[in-house]
Amino acid sequence: MNPLQPAFAFNIPVRIFLGTNPEIAAGLKAEHTVVSLLEEVPVADAATEETCSLENYLALPDHTMDDRIAAARHKLGSQVLMLGHHYQRDEVIRFADATGDSYKLSKIAAETDAKYIVFCGVHFMAESADLLGRQDEQGNTIQQVILPDLNAGCSMADMAEISQVEAAWESLEKLGLTDGLVPLTYMNSTAAIKAFCGERGGLVCTSSNARRAFEWAFERGKRIFFLPDQHLGRNTGHAMGLSLDRMPVWDPWALQGGQTRLSLQASRIILWKGHCSVHQRFLPSHVDQVRAKYPGIQVIVHPECRWEVCQKADALGSTERLIQLVEESPEGSTFAIGTEIHLVNRLAKRYARPEMGSKKIITLDDSGCLCTTMYRISPQHLAWALENLVEGRVVNQISVKRSVKKWARVALDRMLEI
Repeated sequence: MNPLQPAFAFNIPVRIFLGTNPEIAAGLKAEHTVVSLLEEVPVADAATEETCSLENYLALPDHTMDDRIAAARHKLGSQVLMLGHHYQRDEVIRFADATGDSYKLSKIAAETDAKYIVFCGVHFMAESADLLGRQDEQGNTIQQVILPDLNAGCSMADMAEISQVEAAWESLEKLGLTDGLVPLTYMNSTAAIKAFCGERGGLVCTSSNARRAFEWAFERGKRIFFLPDQHLGRNTGHAMGLSLDRMPVWDPWALQGGQTRLSLQASRIILWKGHCSVHQRFLPSHVDQVRAKYPGIQVIVHPECRWEVCQKADALGSTERLIQLVEESPEGSTFAIGTEIHLVNRLAKRYARPEMGSKKIITLDDSGCLCTTMYRISPQHLAWALENLVEGRVVNQISVKRSVKKWARVALDRMLEI
């Protein structure tokens, strides 16, 4: 065992049963490996393998992990690339080699020579890194992607389950609406949904290129089936001049999506009933309140926010775009930002310093909008994943199975082409 492991450690293997053994890189033992679409998870044999028990790490305070993380990073060297999403907590993101939004980080992962990618984000982001990763001649991803906590999911991505989406498509097909219907999915979706769109002539988009993706789709079809975020779809469609009544919402729990045949026939964009649990918390009243309290303040929000909020805002933008708007503003600027609280607080601290130009930055909702699933990744999870790598074990590997990867990559490649 690693000498940094606590003396009271127990060799208790954790077992996760999800459904055929994935291919594991030669010379490495893998446990807790997650393969998308419920493939079987290989687990180390408790009789022959020592296991660094996660439970022992979780019993220790956050600050006790700092030296252990640093020591493991030093031992692993350039073999490991650590990525941190902007919404990640400070105690974790400060160890990252690169920070950014989901797509930026996946592109960085695809360009690295590192053998292991430790992705401090959520599940769909780790899947995207695996999808975009460099492949060998047999189509196997060369890098191995690790998600320190498998419970770090995304509520929005979970709102579009593949069987529900397939059932919705079948319903639309029976109504004669799939001819000229182009499926598009937001980056914040599972690999299975990306593959669904790729196989049916669609593509993936990000919040920054959604409009161009919609234009691409309208050049090829009559209407769009947009997954899984209704707000991004509505805000994008409205910016292109579409009225709200031409963008009905498909509710997967309702008969025929809760829509009439006429409303669907008149549609230009069929929106899936999904949303970001963080960005949906921002309300129009929050915009009114900050404007009343801080005259002249600039309100900038993510397009995952409600349409009513976006209509009141001064500017919309992806996570990277919101950061850019702050960076390019003159000294003394004041912003209320409608996005996840960790990013807002980080920007507020950075620009409170005189050498950075002294800009005032507050959250649009002072109750604090926290991404609780992103917050699940802790210093303890990170130390556990890295120290297992030091010992030659790959834990929590995220690997998209080949049949899904094929069409998901097609959808991503189409996005890159536009």
